[in-house]
Amino acid sequence: MSVLTTLALSFLVIVLAILAMGIGVMAGREPIKGSCGGLNGGPCELCSGRCKKAADRG
Repeated sequence: MSVLTTLALSFLVIVLAILAMGIGVMAGREPIKGSCGGLNGGPCELCSGRCKKAADRG
């Protein structure tokens, strides 16, 4: 397999994965989320306080 073919297939796989994640979000699934606050445990402005509620539960 040539280098150009490998790069094209790799790019295609990445694009398909991104499209699949986007379609999943548009279909009503929860958005992809990371670790709210990260390592330092700071506030998460993206989840609007849901992470703090989840941490309080357990």
